[in-house]
Amino acid sequence: MKNIQVNFHKLSKGQKMIAQYIMENYDKAAFMTAAKLGEMVGVSESTVVRFANVLGFNGYPHMQRELQEMLRTRLTTVQRIEMAVDYSNEENTIKKVIKADIDNLRMTMESIDINIFEEAVKAIIQAKHIYIVGMRSSTTLADFLAFYLTLIRSNVQSTSRSVSDIFDMLFRVNKDDLVIGIGFPRYSSKTIEALDYAKSQGAKVLAITDSLLSPLVSYADYTLTAKSNMESFVDSLVAPLSLLNALIIAVGIKEKRKVSSNFSKLEDIWKKYKVYS
Repeated sequence: MKNIQVNFHKLSKGQKMIAQYIMENYDKAAFMTAAKLGEMVGVSESTVVRFANVLGFNGYPHMQRELQEMLRTRLTTVQRIEMAVDYSNEENTIKKVIKADIDNLRMTMESIDINIFEEAVKAIIQAKHIYIVGMRSSTTLADFLAFYLTLIRSNVQSTSRSVSDIFDMLFRVNKDDLVIGIGFPRYSSKTIEALDYAKSQGAKVLAITDSLLSPLVSYADYTLTAKSNMESFVDSLVAPLSLLNALIIAVGIKEKRKVSSNFSKLEDIWKKYKVYS
């Protein structure tokens, strides 16, 4: 936004129309294609692309990503509902949502740092105790990770179900432990506070979030990002869930002997008590 203001005098008439529209409708413009933005303003798609270049971005997608990152933590639920107007019919909805999820998976795969991923797996294996923190919509992700890690390790605890006693569960955390914080926009303040406390006690922190601009990153020793972009009031958890799948499988491979022993015993229990039909 500051960039637009500084460079406004350099812009052509059409580009100034684009700038004015973004300044007044930034929450909508951030999720428009270059063609759609041009259509809304009344200029060509190429004018929109040149506008991004004039501002110093490497094309329109680069400018769009930067604007989205700025907006994601600021959008209210009401604004996000208004953004979902393109999902106007059932056929359009399912195609656009699945495409958005595919895009999130692709961007996550392209941006993952394999070295940090391997360090995170090592930290999980070496931790004396593992605490998993994820509030609100991230509770689902925290529970999923805790469910499977508990089948591999005996030292896993999810602190996601109760906001009131999260610190009661964490008060024993120390330098030998790992706290996994899961948070996506809009970020839960309780998750951030929990990571702050864990860090103050010397624990290692693994942040699983959407961006390196996320507030969780400030407290993390390791950060893994998964995209969750969705033009709606619903968070897309497809890519984050895929990342958790990869973590669980990687830990399972490293702990293969332990996993085989655990599941052999579990199968006997499940059969005896008819856990599965």
